[in-house]
Amino acid sequence: MMLNPVTEAFVAKLREGLPEAAFREASDAYLTEPRGKYRGKGVVIAPASAEEVAFVVKACAEARVGIVPHSGGTGLVGGQVMPEGPTPVVLSLARMNRIRGIYPAENALVAEAGVILADVQSAAASIGRLFPLSLASEGSARIGGLLATNAGGVNVLRYGNARAQCLGLEVVLADGTIWNGLTRLRKDNTGYDLRDLMIGSEGSLGIITAATLILAPRPRSVATALLSVGSPDDALKLLTLAQERLGQTISAFELLSHMGFDFMAETGVGAPCPIAGGPEWMVLAEIGLSAETGAEEAMMGLFEAALEAGLARFPFLEGLSLDRRASWWGYYEMTPDHNPILGFVEEGLLVAAGFSGHGVQQAAMVGRLMAEEVAFGKAQSLDLTPFRLRRFWEGKPLRERGVV
Repeated sequence: MMLNPVTEAFVAKLREGLPEAAFREASDAYLTEPRGKYRGKGVVIAPASAEEVAFVVKACAEARVGIVPHSGGTGLVGGQVMPEGPTPVVLSLARMNRIRGIYPAENALVAEAGVILADVQSAAASIGRLFPLSLASEGSARIGGLLATNAGGVNVLRYGNARAQCLGLEVVLADGTIWNGLTRLRKDNTGYDLRDLMIGSEGSLGIITAATLILAPRPRSVATALLSVGSPDDALKLLTLAQERLGQTISAFELLSHMGFDFMAETGVGAPCPIAGGPEWMVLAEIGLSAETGAEEAMMGLFEAALEAGLARFPFLEGLSLDRRASWWGYYEMTPDHNPILGFVEEGLLVAAGFSGHGVQQAAMVGRLMAEEVAFGKAQSLDLTPFRLRRFWEGKPLRERGVV
């Protein structure tokens, strides 16, 4: 079907049924996408209710005018702009930004499509609950767009995509009809599941105007770690190990390539890689427990189990053989100030040496400190700054306080 462009006569018709506040300037906020690769066009209309959305959609259907639904505009594939073709209506949902109701006993919340994700998260937190959908653009992404694209985020392993976090929808269909499916019922086996059909349809079947969202218990103990792995295959093995040990308490498990940190360094965005040496592959993992404590211990247990399996950071250790007889003798190692060198001395080289014959008695603590250096990028149990190699070229040797 051929589309017609928006005309002055068509805009005049819209003004008959909409308040002046619904008409927005066609600024870059509506006509560009974050990468700046595409620029669209259109007349921007921002209804404040499902009825106003229905009025616009019905008018567009009758006049054969195209509609580009616009939510937070955070997508990176250009779906929020229309560079070519007849001038459309850019239908912004930004004014539909009310939370219609919060239901703690049902672990549910009803939000309009224009509510920003971070505001939903805050509303859930205000009653001690969690809305687990979380992603980088949560400060600007809106609920309607997140559901229309079936957004994933970092917590998919535990809580599922956006579809799994929604109980019901209110949708304006292509002819202007309002479908009210804002149920809070969980055990609903009646008829076709139109909710699941709409979620992920990207506005092609209708415009989402409100949703009933599922809230979850808020974990009381949370631990997050960035782990280095040898390859994506090792990351999958680590995930299997984590699921065997921790079950459904794993909230996030994201594979990261060092290439991402390289891109951030080139553009000056974000922080440098937190693991010294810049490994090629890393896993960002998060654990959430219902108990007050225990998450950090569970994460450290996973890390230790992964090291034993030879999956994390040093996959070559599993095949390393040692001469047990020769392990008890060798050169007597010393440093200029008779204190050890601990930590990363350059990219990829971790050192714990120079104990002047006293290494065995300190082995347990040093082993823990080195594990923390690898797991967290910095020792947690003790500040290793005085023990790092650079103290020598900075002229700051470590002086023993107990020796006269």
